[in-house]
Amino acid sequence: MFKRIVAGALALAVPFAAGQAMAQEKVLKAVMHADVRVIDPIWTTQTIANIHGMLVYDTLFGNDAQMRPQPQMVGKYEISPDKLTYTFTLRDNLKFGDGSPVTTKDVIASLKRWGAKDGVGQRLMSYVDKMEAVDDKTFRMVLTKPYGMVLESLGKTNSSVAVIMREQEANTDPQTQVKEAVGSGPFNFAKDQWVPGSKAVYVKNPHYVPRPGNEPASSFAGSKYAGVDRIELVWISDSQTAMSALINGEIDFVEAPQIDFLPMLEKARGVKLMKTGNLDSTVGMIRLNHLHPPFNNPKARQALYHLINQEDFLRAIVGNPEYYKVCHGLLTCGSPLANDGGSAMLKDYNPKKALQLLKEAGYNGEPIVVLQATDHNTITPATQVLVQAMREAGINVDAQAMDWGTVVTRRAKKDPPAQGGWNIFVTTTGGVGSSNPVLHTWLGAACDKGLFGWPCDAKIEELRNAYAFAQTDEEKKKIATELQTRALEQVVYIPFGQWTVPLAYRADRLEGIVPNTGLAVLWNIKKK
Repeated sequence: MFKRIVAGALALAVPFAAGQAMAQEKVLKAVMHADVRVIDPIWTTQTIANIHGMLVYDTLFGNDAQMRPQPQMVGKYEISPDKLTYTFTLRDNLKFGDGSPVTTKDVIASLKRWGAKDGVGQRLMSYVDKMEAVDDKTFRMVLTKPYGMVLESLGKTNSSVAVIMREQEANTDPQTQVKEAVGSGPFNFAKDQWVPGSKAVYVKNPHYVPRPGNEPASSFAGSKYAGVDRIELVWISDSQTAMSALINGEIDFVEAPQIDFLPMLEKARGVKLMKTGNLDSTVGMIRLNHLHPPFNNPKARQALYHLINQEDFLRAIVGNPEYYKVCHGLLTCGSPLANDGGSAMLKDYNPKKALQLLKEAGYNGEPIVVLQATDHNTITPATQVLVQAMREAGINVDAQAMDWGTVVTRRAKKDPPAQGGWNIFVTTTGGVGSSNPVLHTWLGAACDKGLFGWPCDAKIEELRNAYAFAQTDEEKKKIATELQTRALEQVVYIPFGQWTVPLAYRADRLEGIVPNTGLAVLWNIKKK
């Protein structure tokens, strides 16, 4: 079955002669957690779009496995004694996939676009007085205050990543998707072979310049290189079909195998499982729309806390307690800043109380529009659990089924729910980024400048700013507790636990895989 699907997709994408040539190439066939439907990693926070982005684009810095920023496109940099001026010089001979040189004009335009869209970028840019090119390779970033998260923000590994585009794409309105994906990363996107719903193809970028010295790879830091000639992200929505394809050697890599199949994979000849990091890789969240009734009322938002039994969600998604963790906080449990601030409401599971509080907040049985993804391996079952819990509590649910790509598009709409908008959607984010109050984008409350749902609270933003200027670990922990307490009061989102799933790959074919919690790293992989 899988072979027929792939054969059909190839027939659509390439002529026979090209197919013969590709047979001589080293090809990595990978199945990811979702299909590539969006090729602009700044326009969306969608994880798969950012995995796509990190194949095609490069970044100025990359945070390593310890979340320390390391130079990537930057060759050298200087920070003034007052910590207000950062001077960056690009490495020599950097080129985009079309052969054009990377210049500071491209960099500045890209950072401005990222900084207008991404929550971490917005925070950084709020302290930037100006960015100016010194020459084609050197530029300055001048701050108004000594913001302490500049390099970490430029190198962050959770979406959206500060990728560097060509100036012509970077000048696109951040609210509009770019039409072309041309970066200076290790691979070029073969747009002419892209078949949404089937596969996305990436070919080795002949113009890519890796960091010198063969630096050890660590998450997004260190040397990157294209270890294969071609990567095919093949979309197989059925987990059992994907597992069979891996075991039978029809594919090489599965990013997020379903937990139920792990015992089978452990016994499969030639297949190996790999843990991606020390923290749980994924955090689940329910996002409410703060713009429209009933969830423009904080009391209505708080009511839903009493509807959520995290175990129900985690059993549906993961099943095996070995791989999941109940977490009643907004900062990743198991990380240094995890705390209990404000978490009492989350521990009070009481569906009757949820409906009562909703009614007290003015809810009169109006339909609640839930965007129900149908094709996502974790978001789909989580949404099903939520919808069932709401209906059992007596809430009028309008669950609108659509694929995940449509959810990603629809959630950006600010229209009232009855006019094509929404009230609730379910999503996930990375455990690494969620461990830091500034890098945790979904923790923000920047009103219409923030992420979908548009929480709006000046106090939350003040506390996130304060964290970035904190001087001691004790001060950081204190601010983190205050921040989480306030964010839970305002209900920036409702957490339903965290989990990790090891990736699975053909160890008899692949080597050099770089483990990274969050976005899967596909560069540096060699085919034996």
